[in-house]
Amino acid sequence: MINVTTFLDANSCRLDKPVYYSIDRGIRYNSRDILGIISHLGRKLMNLGIKKGDRVIIYLNNSPEYLFSFLALWRIGAVAVPTNRIYTIPELKYYLEDSGAKLIITDEEIPELDVDSYIIPVLDQYRKEDVLEAANTSWNDLCQLQYTSGTTGKPKGAMLTHGNWFSAIQNECDVLKMTQDSVMFCIYPMAHVGISWAIAALRTAALCITKNSYTFPEYLDIIFDNKVTHATGMPPVIHSIVSNPELVSNKLYSVKSIISGGGPLHQDTWKKFYKKYGIPILNAYGSSETIVIGTGTVIRPEDYASADRYESVGHPVCFTEIKIVDTDNPKIELGLNEQGEIALRGPSIAKGYWNKPEASEETFTSDGWYLSGDIGYLDDDKRLFITDRKKDMIIMSGWKIYPTEVEEVLIAYDSVDEIAIFSIPHEHRGEIPAAAVIWKDDVDEDGLLEYAKNNLARYKIPRKIFTVDELPRVNNWKLLRKDLKSKLL
Repeated sequence: MINVTTFLDANSCRLDKPVYYSIDRGIRYNSRDILGIISHLGRKLMNLGIKKGDRVIIYLNNSPEYLFSFLALWRIGAVAVPTNRIYTIPELKYYLEDSGAKLIITDEEIPELDVDSYIIPVLDQYRKEDVLEAANTSWNDLCQLQYTSGTTGKPKGAMLTHGNWFSAIQNECDVLKMTQDSVMFCIYPMAHVGISWAIAALRTAALCITKNSYTFPEYLDIIFDNKVTHATGMPPVIHSIVSNPELVSNKLYSVKSIISGGGPLHQDTWKKFYKKYGIPILNAYGSSETIVIGTGTVIRPEDYASADRYESVGHPVCFTEIKIVDTDNPKIELGLNEQGEIALRGPSIAKGYWNKPEASEETFTSDGWYLSGDIGYLDDDKRLFITDRKKDMIIMSGWKIYPTEVEEVLIAYDSVDEIAIFSIPHEHRGEIPAAAVIWKDDVDEDGLLEYAKNNLARYKIPRKIFTVDELPRVNNWKLLRKDLKSKLL
């Protein structure tokens, strides 16, 4: 048996210190509190008919209830399907239908959805609930469907198991080098596998701090006021720190390391950051299919001799294997300093994609390798460098945006004849999405943007619209996004 929530049982026997602080709620929870709350919630879910293996959608804002819902579902052997609270109803319907979820945990009725809803209460008053025994789950039992898109088709549910999560948490604890005295401020959306950093902090019995929304000055104040030792960030956050030294002042005095990931961190930004503050950056590489660095790489101070060598995402974490393969034939392994597709193998690799055997076969090899779709190489020290993306995804502030998915939504707008989504470099956000549009008659940018707001999550909405007469294609079929970008920028 391995149920990933049982670390709470162990910690609650030994410690009576706060391990989770919700700034929004103004409450600190210890391991026993959390164990009582998820026991209460687990019983509620079982009374609603949820059994081992049943899928349940979580549709909430970042909150204690989101975290507790995750843990409660895992506790009873059910399968969490995390979704972002900013998803539109059409997007949410797809996740519901594809996963076959029996229930949605949310904070308001959603009459447009044909599924039972559990309107979750504020879970602060159940802190002395008798502990619910963890379900008898195995290493390969599913505990999560993490939806992630590709360049074609709809989002795919990566099948993550209790064993996947166990190894991911252990690796993140190792990388962070946290102790019970550490304090982490976790800023990642709870619908994202980045929540693993928060759960790793709980596993270590460090104090994990969350807040649903904040400004950059508030981000700095939270770090300063709570003596944060391990800050989470992304390239835009680090860029803001570098660009606003007068706001930062001494606010980062307690920070021992800061996590980056979700997109490229420009070397010049890192050099300025390190020269000014001397704080090590843990630049992580992984994906939903690997639970971030459960099976992935990270660069640590011991991996680079100077800032000039920081472009790498480092070496594999424990139990991870990595190789570079030919982009057309993954059976061919390439040598050092040869660019190809990055392949990973290790204990946190997803079992495949839910109900998508063909996509699973294309991405997960029979001998356990995950073909990432990213292009890179290993240098002479076997450090990984990412140079391009085989897929056309756009990464804006850590959010992954898939052009084909956006195009399939916006092409339905009446005024649009053809549309192509592509990336524009952006100093602060890394990349932003843009649209090249061929209009049927009159240009209608305002109408298209309004339509996008009603049918897409905010981060997927194009930030700039170009009107064009034609789109570059091969034989009037395959869209040449690179040609389009070079023509318009």
